[in-house]
Amino acid sequence: MESLQIKTMAEMMAASEEPEVLFWVGCMGSFDDRAKKITKAFAKILNKANVKFAVLGAEESCTGDPAKRAGNEFLFQMQAFANIQVLDGYNVKRIVTACPHCFNTLKNEYPELGGNYEVIHHTQFLQSLLNEGRITVEGGTFKGKKITFHDPCYLGRANGVYEAPREVLSKLDSELTEMKRCKQSGLCCGAGGAQMFKEAEKGNKEVNIERTEDALEVKPDIIAVGCPFCNTMMTDGVKHFNKENEIEVKDIAELIAEAADL
Repeated sequence: MESLQIKTMAEMMAASEEPEVLFWVGCMGSFDDRAKKITKAFAKILNKANVKFAVLGAEESCTGDPAKRAGNEFLFQMQAFANIQVLDGYNVKRIVTACPHCFNTLKNEYPELGGNYEVIHHTQFLQSLLNEGRITVEGGTFKGKKITFHDPCYLGRANGVYEAPREVLSKLDSELTEMKRCKQSGLCCGAGGAQMFKEAEKGNKEVNIERTEDALEVKPDIIAVGCPFCNTMMTDGVKHFNKENEIEVKDIAELIAEAADL
């Protein structure tokens, strides 16, 4: 965080400062080596756009999404109440996160427990930064590249956010090609509902393999995602077909950071 000049809420409060937005990093963005790159890319964009933001740092805990999806409502509420106490202690109003699972839980399930915040997915925030001219992209090295976007379940079907990620991708000098199953008809990557953390049940095909086949049909150079869980599952799918030297799986924040030469 030091190299990226990211302040914690505690540091901001000590300096009598208030951030424009709290960046909720999430478990994957904090601990998973691949997802950390997404966190860094988004933080670089926020710095470039002169967005005054902060993170909770060690005070951030899991939102409780995996516990809830796995059926442990008691653990979910324990985690949620602890987070709400911290957020309210800092008088947090706006939250941006690169994880649709965190986005959905903070936005739709925390209000029932007294946690009311404006919650924004990072693709929505990137859309507003680009539209307001706070950050510009030159297209980077995407000329002639074909990109397909995989809709995360908790961003798309659960919250109806389809256009923000596509509008952001349209800023790149590339060709955006839709999979046969997309938007409202999109297919899960197989990681949701805490499935990421357990062995798959018996069947004839893994969900992420089925979804990767959808992507391979359109012959993309890049599979764009807006979720660290989807990133892992689609990357594993591409490796399954030995296509990792031909097809990249990247988060939208990484693509924008690259196009903005960050």
